[in-house]
Amino acid sequence: MKVEIQKVYFNNPHRKQIIHAVKILKKGGVIVYPTDTIYGLGADILNKQAIIKILKIKKVSKNKLLSFICKDLQSISKWGHISNKAFRIMRRVLPGPYTFILPASNEVPKNILQKRKTVGIRIPNSEVARCIVEELGRPLLSTSVPKGEEEFFTDPEEIAELFKHEINLILDAGIIPNKPSTIVDFSTDPPEIIRKGAGDVKVLF
Repeated sequence: MKVEIQKVYFNNPHRKQIIHAVKILKKGGVIVYPTDTIYGLGADILNKQAIIKILKIKKVSKNKLLSFICKDLQSISKWGHISNKAFRIMRRVLPGPYTFILPASNEVPKNILQKRKTVGIRIPNSEVARCIVEELGRPLLSTSVPKGEEEFFTDPEEIAELFKHEINLILDAGIIPNKPSTIVDFSTDPPEIIRKGAGDVKVLF
């Protein structure tokens, strides 16, 4: 298997490309796609083999926090418990460059949670990501393409060269900025900023 690369318009992807990506996901494949921060590594949350592939590519344990890409706030409530305070903040800043850690609901597949009780949730300001989730009909399991502890890939051609036999499809929107999402933990009281990234923390509180 060699990775397939398709050029994609960030704000106006072709529907055929989205349908093609979702077919790959439903068959247990792994894709790379552009978010509003960095390139994401995505899989179908209901496909165990795809989840194993992502963990293998990341070289991390099953206890690693993996994020969900959701299409809107209403769909988040199925997968994570949102307090009134969290909802007000999330409604104000989403879609945007934030990852919110929430207490996981019973709907989250156990093979994703393992010993964790929380889940990371994103609604990126990326039409590509949101169209994929809408076509898939459920959240997209997502994480960064591994490069290092504090480094992230910005060039899809570099991703293709290094992971050409491990990834099925790359949706190439060109080189994007190397700045990950801001991570906010809403499973604690008061909420905690885990990582300062592309999202402005001043608008959160």
